[in-house]
Amino acid sequence: MPPIRILTKRELNRALLERQMLLRRESLPVLEVIHRLIAMQAQQPRPPFIGLWTRIAGFTAPELATLLRDRQVVRVTHLRGTLHLLTAADYLALRGAMQPVLTAGMQAILKQRGAVLDIEAVVKAAQGHFGKRPQTFEDLRTTLMEQFPGVDERAMGYAVRMQLPLCMVPDDTQFAYGADTNFTLASQWLGRPVPDGGGLDDLLLRYLAAFGPASVNDAQCWSGLPKLKPAFEALRPKLVVYKDENGKELFDLSGAPLPGADVPAPVRFLPGFDNAILAHQDRARIIADEHRPLVTTKNLQVQPTVLVDGFVAATWDVTLRKTAVTVAVKPFSPLPPKVRKAIEGEAAGLVKFLAGEAPRCEVTFS
Repeated sequence: MPPIRILTKRELNRALLERQMLLRRESLPVLEVIHRLIAMQAQQPRPPFIGLWTRIAGFTAPELATLLRDRQVVRVTHLRGTLHLLTAADYLALRGAMQPVLTAGMQAILKQRGAVLDIEAVVKAAQGHFGKRPQTFEDLRTTLMEQFPGVDERAMGYAVRMQLPLCMVPDDTQFAYGADTNFTLASQWLGRPVPDGGGLDDLLLRYLAAFGPASVNDAQCWSGLPKLKPAFEALRPKLVVYKDENGKELFDLSGAPLPGADVPAPVRFLPGFDNAILAHQDRARIIADEHRPLVTTKNLQVQPTVLVDGFVAATWDVTLRKTAVTVAVKPFSPLPPKVRKAIEGEAAGLVKFLAGEAPRCEVTFS
C-alpha cells in the first residue's frame, strides 16, 4: 500500500482557490458557477453579487438578478441556519439534508429564550399565512401574536424560519432585495414540494468538489451538521485520502484538481462571509490564525477580505458617494508597491461593477 500523500498548506491553498474559481476569472454561466459553489452566503443582498463578480469574467449584476426573478436561483435559509443563495435545483435536492442543523438551531434559541412553543401549530399557522400571498416577517408576527397571545413573538418567528421552507421574493432593485423583503412558501415559489430528507451523501461529495481536500471536522464546520464521521466512512471507498502537515486525515474526490504550490494567485476581493473563508475548521489554508480576529468581529461579523498570493492579507470596505467612491483597504502588514498597485487595479474594477462610471475612485490604505 503506497504511503499517504502529505499536502502542504500552500498546496491546500491552491486547491481551494482553483475550486473556488479564484485563480482566474472563469467564462462560465452564472447558474453553473453558483452550482459549483453549492451555496453563497447572503445575509445581505450585495455580497453574492460581489462574490460572482470576483469569479466570473464580465459578470454583471442583472445576470444574477434575472436568475433570482426567474426562480432559477433562490435566497433561502440553508447552511448553518443562515441565508444563502442556491440554484433552485440544489435547494430542492439538499434542503432535506440541512434540516437537522435548522432544528438544532431552533431548539438552542428556544432554550436560550426560555420559550415554550407548540411548534407544529405555529408552523401550520405560518404556512397558512404565507400561503395566501408573499408577506414580510413583520406581517407574520402580527398574525402569530393574534393566534398565540402571550407567546414570545421572536421565538415563534425564528421557529418558522428554521422549520418552514420559505423563499425570499426578489424585487426590482439593483441587488434584487430591499430592506423589507417578502417571503413566500418555497413549494409555491418553485412549483414543487420540498423534500423532507435525503441528500447527505450528495452534499458531502459536492462539498469536497468545492472545498476539498478536507477533514470531517471541516465539513461539519461548513455545514453545521454534527457527527459526520460515519457518513465519510461509508463514502471512504469512493474517496482519495491525504494528510495535512499536522497529520490530519483529509478526504477528496478522485481526480479533483490539485494545482502546484507555485501556481500564481492574483489579488482578489472577497465579500463578507464568503464561504471560501468559512468552509473549514482549520482555515490556515487561506487565513493565518493570528489574522482571524482581524476578520471576524466580536459580534461575529466576517469582514470583506483581500487575497494576496492566495491568502487573506487585508480587509476592505467601500463607501459610495455621488462625487467619488472610496475603497478603504486595511492591510495586516505593509504591502510592497507592486501589490498595492494590483489592489488598486482590482478595486477600480469593483467600483465600476458597483457604481458604473463613478466620478472618481479613491483607494486608501490604512
